[in-house]
Amino acid sequence: MGYQEHRQRAPRSLVCAVITISDSRTEETDESGKFLKQKLSENGHQVTAYAILKNDALAIRRTLFELLGQEELQVIITSGGTGLSYRDLTVETVSPILEKKLDGFGELFRHLSYQEIGTAGIMSRAIAGVAGRKVVICLPGSLGAAKTAMDKIILPEVGHMVREATE
Repeated sequence: MGYQEHRQRAPRSLVCAVITISDSRTEETDESGKFLKQKLSENGHQVTAYAILKNDALAIRRTLFELLGQEELQVIITSGGTGLSYRDLTVETVSPILEKKLDGFGELFRHLSYQEIGTAGIMSRAIAGVAGRKVVICLPGSLGAAKTAMDKIILPEVGHMVREATE
C-alpha cells in the first residue's frame, strides 16, 4: 500500500487533548491553547480534555499518564515549556515516556520556523512521538508556533500518524 492509500485510510475525526504548560497563562490569556482547540474542532476533531499546568514535572507526568489511560483519546498536544529557560521542562518530562520518537516532526518544525523567524528557530525543542498507541506532540507556547505546527504539519498529517500508531 502506497503513501496516498495510507493517508486515505487514515481516520478523519480524532479525539484530542490540549495541554498548555505555563507559569503565567490562564484560560483567558491562553491564545495558543484556544487556537489549537479551535483549529482541531473546525477540522472535525473532538477536544475532550484541556488543561493549563504549571512548569511542574510531576503535574505534567501525572496528567500525561491520566490521558494515556483514556482509551478513546488518540492525540495529545502540549503547548509551552519547550524553550531554553531553566523553567522549560516539557521535553525532559515527556521524552522518557515516548515509546517511539518522530524526529522528523521537530526537524520539519524547526525548518519551517527558520523560514518564518530566522535563526531563532533553533531554540525550539518541539518534539513528537507515540506513547501508549497515542500520538503526543509538544509545541512551543507561542501563537505563531501553534499556527505553524497546526497548519503546516499537524492537520495535514495527524490522521495518518494516528493510523500508523494504532496498527
